[in-house]
Amino acid sequence: MNIEELKDKRIAVLLSGGVDSSVVVYELASHGLHPDCFYIRIGPEEKEEWDCNSEEDMEMATAVAKRFGCKLQVVDCHQEYWSQVTRYTMEKVRSGFTPNPDVMCNRLIKFGAFDEKAGHDYDLIATGHYAQTEWIDGRKWLTTSPDPVKDQTDFLAQIEGWQLKKAIFPIGHYEKNEVREIAEREHLINARRKDSQGICFLGNIDYNEYVRRYLGEQPGDIVELETGTKIGEHSGHWFHTIGQRKGLGLSGGPWFVIKKDVEHNVLYVSHGYDPETAYKKDFKIHDLHWLTEEPTPPHHLSEASESQKPGSYIPITFKIRHTPEYHPGYLDLNAASSSDHTELTGDTATIHSLDKIHGVAPGQFCVIYDEQHHRCFGSGEITL
Repeated sequence: MNIEELKDKRIAVLLSGGVDSSVVVYELASHGLHPDCFYIRIGPEEKEEWDCNSEEDMEMATAVAKRFGCKLQVVDCHQEYWSQVTRYTMEKVRSGFTPNPDVMCNRLIKFGAFDEKAGHDYDLIATGHYAQTEWIDGRKWLTTSPDPVKDQTDFLAQIEGWQLKKAIFPIGHYEKNEVREIAEREHLINARRKDSQGICFLGNIDYNEYVRRYLGEQPGDIVELETGTKIGEHSGHWFHTIGQRKGLGLSGGPWFVIKKDVEHNVLYVSHGYDPETAYKKDFKIHDLHWLTEEPTPPHHLSEASESQKPGSYIPITFKIRHTPEYHPGYLDLNAASSSDHTELTGDTATIHSLDKIHGVAPGQFCVIYDEQHHRCFGSGEITL
């Protein structure tokens, strides 16, 4: 975070009531900056049904803003969240895919609807994400946090290029334990508050409850892949994802979800430890979305190296879920159509992984990084 670059900028902080965004306010205030703070209000349509901790969040946000002499405003994005993010999520799970509502929440709400309602008056929008930005050859890049467990670049890989230009992440250079230490040292009111484990903005709401609220239940069969034998029942294919091991309610495990028959609402599972059918090395992605620029093949690919591929195969690292590990592999853009790239979006490509990947599921985002998993190029949606 270059303080000199920030001094003449109008800065908005998205203040949630959690420890991360509170330390963002501290970081800016400690350098003589007094940003305006905004609490984005998102709540379920029937508040009495779900406890979202929203009142406690608001109390925490109010106390932190007051502590550092910052204005706090509430921006209501309730309608936008439920009409855009929820609709996206439910359409995907109903079709048998594995969506990520937090990814779309960043694109559509934190850096989308908020900008339309208030953020457009500011030069920069600061959040408590564990991510960084860097200017490289005159272009702004999304880069990873030093904390591999908390790094959230994968959740930001669908934001638009103009949104990235306005984004700053003042705690992105810290590890989580360092953020906690700062909060305790500065006696912030929420220094020891637990992190939310639920869906973005929705506090402690469980994902399955979120889905059940909109899609209900639809009992169906669980069938052993190898034998075709029915071995149990499920409450709806949308509660399960490819590669899932826990929560199936089957005895004699472990069992893994291998595939879904969405039309007939059947889950196919395989018995044994990580069966071969649960792994993939090659898979397609579509709706490619590049943040700063499209990755290109290196100028010289060494033919002496067994690990390198010729032609348009671009060496990368990637993630298909929020884990600390990055998988090495290649991006094959020859699989893409000759579509117009003026908007930094493409059509289809193929990922060639050097390792066998467990639980590759359609609808997940494959997030693409450089070989050093430092710069995040963007992402595409997995399609099988």
